[in-house]
Amino acid sequence: MPALGNLSQDILDRLPAHADDAALARLDGDSWVDVTLGEFHRDVLAVAKGLVAAGVSTGDRVALLSKTRYEWTVADYAIWWTGAATVPIYETSSASQIAWILSDSGAVAAIVETGQHRVRLEESRAEAPALEHVWTLEGGGLDEIAALGADVTDEALEERRAALTSDTLATLIYTSGTTGRPKGCRLTHGNFRYELDAATSQLAALFATEDASTLLFLPLAHVFARVIQVGAIRSGAKLGHTADVKDLVSHLGTFQPTFVLAVPRVFEKVFNSASGKAYADGKGKIFDRAAATAIAYSRAQDAGKPGLALRARHALFDRLVFGKLRTALGGKAEWAISGGAPLGDRLAHFYRGIGVTVLEGYGLTETTAALCVNTPEGQRVGSVGRPMPGTEVRVGSDGELSFRGPQVFGGYWNNDEATAAAIDADGWFATGDLGEVDADGFVRITGRKKEIIVTAGGKNVAPAVLEDHVRAHPLVSQCLVVGDGKPFVAALITIDEETWTGSLDDPELLAEVQKAVDGANAQVSRAESIRKFQILSEDWTEENGYLTPSFKVKRNAVLRDFHDTVEALFVR
Repeated sequence: MPALGNLSQDILDRLPAHADDAALARLDGDSWVDVTLGEFHRDVLAVAKGLVAAGVSTGDRVALLSKTRYEWTVADYAIWWTGAATVPIYETSSASQIAWILSDSGAVAAIVETGQHRVRLEESRAEAPALEHVWTLEGGGLDEIAALGADVTDEALEERRAALTSDTLATLIYTSGTTGRPKGCRLTHGNFRYELDAATSQLAALFATEDASTLLFLPLAHVFARVIQVGAIRSGAKLGHTADVKDLVSHLGTFQPTFVLAVPRVFEKVFNSASGKAYADGKGKIFDRAAATAIAYSRAQDAGKPGLALRARHALFDRLVFGKLRTALGGKAEWAISGGAPLGDRLAHFYRGIGVTVLEGYGLTETTAALCVNTPEGQRVGSVGRPMPGTEVRVGSDGELSFRGPQVFGGYWNNDEATAAAIDADGWFATGDLGEVDADGFVRITGRKKEIIVTAGGKNVAPAVLEDHVRAHPLVSQCLVVGDGKPFVAALITIDEETWTGSLDDPELLAEVQKAVDGANAQVSRAESIRKFQILSEDWTEENGYLTPSFKVKRNAVLRDFHDTVEALFVR
């Protein structure tokens, strides 16, 4: 690892010239209140001194369990300032998940958001003997911590901070995982700093413009959001926080970010809700024509230049439809970043066609987020972009992608066996994802190695291609393709309950889902096509245990709990 410094340096580097610049913004009622870089720095130092006074030592781990909010970012940097490492925990985690993470990490302190979180955490206390302190944000927890540090000097704190190096552990992020117990990924300050160097240079059009700003609404426990947090602090892009997805559109409207980041499910929901509203207002056919125009316009840009008739149609729909869709993202966003799962060609072309280019990237918790990303200067729809500078990629004989680079983690916490299975002696990290690299260096993800279905006839089927196309239908929420060891391929499908409020037996719904399945089948051979499907009575959510916090389906959990439903699909 090259000597890249530590994450606290990003604040100190900007402070002399930018102390009075608005670095963050806090939501106060319905309006945003700017927080200068100087104010943020003072908040961080006050909390850091309190943590030192409470006995948090260099190398300790401090758990952070909260929704995305300003205090999350303050606590994160304060923990780093003391030389400790942050252990994020999703605020939706169960008591048993919290117990495992606290126990495995050996966290000495925890900062939680609400009294309910505290109750859940206290249930785990017996399994976390190292845990000495718990503070609650909604009870004034950061002020409580800061009050402890009145006698800690600036010099004592600076001694701690100055001792941080590229190799210092910055965070233990436990993979939300679709199988098994979460594993703690050891990410250093150097991992993050390298990732930031690459990302902010590759995406300068997003981070480096004079009025750059972004509104974080993904969980900061997710490495994707975390990298955007530290990227904004480093670059000076104004950073807002909201965890209230119900009011997301209004918050985007008042904050007006210049770029947004989301997982594909969010982009799908924006499209589907706009489509549903148009149909409810009797303007469904107009919306469909507008969407088709946006997609055609984007595709034409790749092929050379849109023709005169297409440009005229695009200009008309820009006034009638596209402007309203851009307003739903705040009105000023020209760029968006998508990660966490495949976006799909259709949505990528649609958003670029309405004037918001979605740059799809690819990475994992183990790689400090992005390994590859499409850039404003180099984009290929359907790919996840080229590898970041200094990042190498190779494709194994079985199609598995491996990467090597300074953002790749050093291994799993307390789990040498898993580390050895993931990283070889030459530093290549095996992703578990299948993919290909084209002649121009763009990487495409074709599926998960462990999720390949082998039918009774010996046909290998990558379910992601089918699932993505079915899920793109406005009425569909989730799709899971099944058929391992079976004579054909089938699917379990859930319905978007906000878009469809009628009966699940309605012939109109069945016809629409069949249309979605037919569209997916058109992408593959007959041997790989979905022959039967079953619509389930309840959607899969994070709350009922079938989705990870980044909206990936927990395949093993679904196959376990819907075993009889799956088997019934193959009964003649």
